[in-house]
Amino acid sequence: MFDDKVEIRSYGRLPAGVTVEQLSRPHLSELRNPLIVEAFHRTGAVEVWGRGTNRVIEECKKQGVAAPIFEERQGFVIVTFKTLVAGADRQISELESELESQLGSQLESLEARVLGLLRREPAGKAALAKALKQKQASGPLHAAIRALLTKNLIERTIADKPQSRLQKYRLTDAGHRALGQSGGGKPPRQRSKQ
Repeated sequence: MFDDKVEIRSYGRLPAGVTVEQLSRPHLSELRNPLIVEAFHRTGAVEVWGRGTNRVIEECKKQGVAAPIFEERQGFVIVTFKTLVAGADRQISELESELESQLGSQLESLEARVLGLLRREPAGKAALAKALKQKQASGPLHAAIRALLTKNLIERTIADKPQSRLQKYRLTDAGHRALGQSGGGKPPRQRSKQ
């Protein structure tokens, strides 16, 4: 959040063949996470593939807010809402929530999936990649781990050796809270063997 705008960043790129210019009109949509899309469809949040961004733009117009600005930059899709007045925070928050839901149907949150996997037990990058059905740890997985470390949602099991081949990652207390786990329900931390 900034004084004059709200930015929502989602890791990943738009589906092949879709440009940011096309997001403000009917466009093709690629189903990337069928489970999330099915859940959104059942709740009515997703009616037709490829219409989410158009619904956000329409809602902005109804609320008297400028249409969002869509960008694809450095491996992220970025949506910027310009704020009009100090009292617009509530409207922007509602639009932000709706847009996050819509982008979630197109661009799944790798960070959330990593957190979910680490809920069970600490894991290394190779194990996370395998659980995510990747052949090896990818650039997006490395970026998600870096982002989660920066947000203090996960930590290294071998803190003084970040490049160790035995390195694993585990949830921090903040990570457990983010997943809605009470402190008493989390698994005990295991000391790593060095």
